[in-house]
Amino acid sequence: MIFGFSRFTTLLVFFFLLFGCQTEVKVAKKTDAETSVEEFRFPKFNPVPKSFVPHYYDSISHFYRDRIAPDFNGMFLVAKNGVVVYERYKGMANHQFKQRVDKHTPLHVASISKVVTAIVICKLVDSNLVVLDKDIRSYLPEIMYEGITVRMLLNHRSGIPYYGYFPYSIWPATKTLTNQKIVQLLNTYKMPLYFPPNSQFSYCNTNYVLLALIAERITHKKFPRLAEELVFDPLEMTDSFINDGSKNSDSLAQSYDSRNTLEPFTNLDGVYGDKNLYTTARDLLKLDKGTYSSAFLSDAIKKEIFKGYSYEHKGKSNYGLGFRMREDKGKSTLFFHTGWWHGNTGCYASLRQDTICMIILSNHYTKKVFAINRLSTLFGNYPYEPLIDTKENFIRPNVAKLHMDEAIRKKKP
Repeated sequence: MIFGFSRFTTLLVFFFLLFGCQTEVKVAKKTDAETSVEEFRFPKFNPVPKSFVPHYYDSISHFYRDRIAPDFNGMFLVAKNGVVVYERYKGMANHQFKQRVDKHTPLHVASISKVVTAIVICKLVDSNLVVLDKDIRSYLPEIMYEGITVRMLLNHRSGIPYYGYFPYSIWPATKTLTNQKIVQLLNTYKMPLYFPPNSQFSYCNTNYVLLALIAERITHKKFPRLAEELVFDPLEMTDSFINDGSKNSDSLAQSYDSRNTLEPFTNLDGVYGDKNLYTTARDLLKLDKGTYSSAFLSDAIKKEIFKGYSYEHKGKSNYGLGFRMREDKGKSTLFFHTGWWHGNTGCYASLRQDTICMIILSNHYTKKVFAINRLSTLFGNYPYEPLIDTKENFIRPNVAKLHMDEAIRKKKP
């Protein structure tokens, strides 16, 4: 009987030890999870001066009322030190469902998506999972191009051909193109680079398609989910998502031309990284606030993001890592990104010297959005240059298509 009691006691002690260990592990995991969430805090900006709003409100209102509001559909927001000082929401997000635009309506922001893609990559750099100056074949071993680094994709100095010029002869309009298929087609037809890597700048969506693929290969997660984990969730961007084609497109905010005619989806609308971010003005403001935080992006990586890389030709236009730039001697640098896809146009501008954020998004085609930088001179000594600069060093479409057609011709028997 003493033996039975001793055995029972031993088992009871073992049970409590085991339960206790499991409980400690769970608590530890919970604590770790809580710590990871608590690691990020939005930076504390100085309070907005009491004189700021009354001093600038009339000027901002006048700009919006006279230059933007007529026939405008979309979002307009101006913030100082992370605080909204002026915002307007107007028009229809979806005519079929009679859905109006409000502060929680995600709109397709076209190439502004590249800012999020760049931040995802830069956070992977901060986590030592990506090296900026490493050859992209370390992450995408199947790609045929040599001497291209992750940094060259980010700053558009790779020379990689633009997938939007693929002719229907190699990819029909009835089939949805994917990120992975783009790599396969580039390899299959041995499409030549526009220029030797890092020799010049040429804005090209394919760069950001490959960056999304690199992020997926490294993390073994789909890019839309990765963007949630690394960007949207920590920054509380609750109205933002990357659409990989899996979401119900009919119920989303739609894209319309200048006459309010619905713009149909095309075979290029399944590609992400370069586009397909749906978000709001308020969520983009949260993103902007996050870029000032050293807990969200290290000081080291921010130095790489917010500097220019292309100085072969004189001019005020430049590109960092995911941000367009306007530079002018003796003036503060204007950081921004425009977007234009189907009828979706927009601009997100960050006046970092004065902690001003300006955002304008429209899902009904208009060039009005590209005039928002006129407001920048109101807040500081910023260069006023057109946001759509035809003098930027793009490869001419006819030349690019000629190179591609020649490669395809050589491939045919």
